[in-house]
Amino acid sequence: MIGTLAGPAMVAVAFLIGSIPFGYLIGRIFYRTDIRAAGSGNIGAMNALRTLGKGGGAAVLVLDALKGFAPVLVAAAFFHGSQTFQAMVATAAVLGHCFSPWLSWRGGKGVATSFGAILGLSWPAGLVAVGGWILGALLTRYSSVGSMLGSVLAPVALWYFTGSSAFTAYGVFAAFLVIYTHRENLVRLRAGTEGPIRPFKRSGAGGKSTLP
Repeated sequence: MIGTLAGPAMVAVAFLIGSIPFGYLIGRIFYRTDIRAAGSGNIGAMNALRTLGKGGGAAVLVLDALKGFAPVLVAAAFFHGSQTFQAMVATAAVLGHCFSPWLSWRGGKGVATSFGAILGLSWPAGLVAVGGWILGALLTRYSSVGSMLGSVLAPVALWYFTGSSAFTAYGVFAAFLVIYTHRENLVRLRAGTEGPIRPFKRSGAGGKSTLP
């Protein structure tokens, strides 16, 4: 019975870990700022960087990535390297981040958590995903373009480096999810109103910043 329940329990735990809104918590606890009321209103690392500054942004980035990375490694260790189960755990973690029950089923856009999960599944594929983000952001100055490019490259890299249909299926799912969570960015990109990446400088009042 314990063995039968262990798998679903791990998926549920991965979802709950993914649902921890680190952007919101760090903003509230350390900066007295509700990140949802500043900048783009997103709880992810980019809005944290703009709103809380480099320290807050870096902390949110690392913690959000760990939400995907750590559950995948635990699943690999405790379930004998089952690729299907690792992919299920990765999916649960990213869904938890995007649809957090602690924030009325709203959350971030899933990029850092997904990239963390991909690094756990295959570190070379994870580097390709991160490289895609860097390339897209450098060429266009839009973080959203980098996020979508890295996510689209990820399933190709997962298949190339692992040959795993389960890992590749996760990559395809995550790519579609990230594109979906960036649907408003796509509208702004088409309209020419998307805010580019700019130097960020926090103001002294309430931890808010000057944003593009």
